[in-house]
Amino acid sequence: MRIGFCCVLLISAAGLFCGCGRETANIEQAPVFVGGSEGYDTFRIPALVATPSGAVLAICEGRKRDRSDSGDIDLVVRRSVDNGRTWSGLQVIWDDGDNTCGNPCAVVDRATGVIWLLMTHNLGTDREPEIIAQTSTASRTVWVCSSADDGLTWTAPLEITAAVKQSDWTWYATGPGNGIQLRSGRLLVPCDHIEAGTDHYYSHVIFSDDHGASWQLGGRTPQHQVNECAVVERADGTLLLNMRNYDRSRKERMISTSADEGLTWSDLRPDSALIEPICQASLIAVEPGKGGQLLLFSNPADREERVRMTVKLSADSGATWSAGLRLTAGPAAYSSLAQLADGRIGCLYETGNDSPYEQIRLARFALAELLDEE
Repeated sequence: MRIGFCCVLLISAAGLFCGCGRETANIEQAPVFVGGSEGYDTFRIPALVATPSGAVLAICEGRKRDRSDSGDIDLVVRRSVDNGRTWSGLQVIWDDGDNTCGNPCAVVDRATGVIWLLMTHNLGTDREPEIIAQTSTASRTVWVCSSADDGLTWTAPLEITAAVKQSDWTWYATGPGNGIQLRSGRLLVPCDHIEAGTDHYYSHVIFSDDHGASWQLGGRTPQHQVNECAVVERADGTLLLNMRNYDRSRKERMISTSADEGLTWSDLRPDSALIEPICQASLIAVEPGKGGQLLLFSNPADREERVRMTVKLSADSGATWSAGLRLTAGPAAYSSLAQLADGRIGCLYETGNDSPYEQIRLARFALAELLDEE
């Protein structure tokens, strides 16, 4: 097989047009969360989870009053038992009154079937600039909860800040999106933080070696000005960390690798094939039935604006990338990828007509849409 370099553009939920002339009708899209409904002004920060038993969970922030990153924000979920075709009603995972509960990052333990959800919290009256400047009333804290029944019920959130956040870190974010379980069994979650007094942004990981009972701080990137990140374990056992890049002179994703399960990371370098307008992205590894490993990456593929949600594929551990499938030409921002139980790929992403924050939509498509098989 070889990677197909045909770019697909969504025209509507029912019809698709391919920029190089090939027609396709095999991408299905539908909104899962719509702003202005369910008592929430805005839904943001998607996390897509496919459980071992076949359920699909769409998790995100429900922002009560407006689109602001601070204020009254809950963590909410919808469930699907038919690979994302239909969805349950909205369920609240965490509501702490007027405070901010956010940054969902989920990881499934294959050995136990438990879904672990890493999250952050701050007072609703504390905004990010104040937390960074240490003029806020309180700081950013780190929490975890779990579900042992495919997301039907969730444990009460448990704070783990002392175990995973250093005293000189101000801002902190988990994920968002998904963590991974390594072949060794380690649960690994990508995170980021800011150092007090320096305004230096770093990516790092946290991990659990006891099936989520406790969490520890892993390594951080040697260089700064990167934050929201995604991680995969490659076929050779090394980890690949893919990061949002704040170097405005080079609007490309930054990457780093680890050969010791996330305890240390290599120097940062740009990936020129993965352009970005400074935004979050998603990265997962899948293993097709014919063997081998494929990496899938999604983000707004534009240097200047949050538009053109695109899913790209790499068959060589991230050395090269396809041109990709374009899910929309219009506004798009954060995304989360997962392989569903039927083998299809799901991309849960922010989009809208005039703004990328109007709804969170699920696109479903066969892996073959990213491949050109001979």
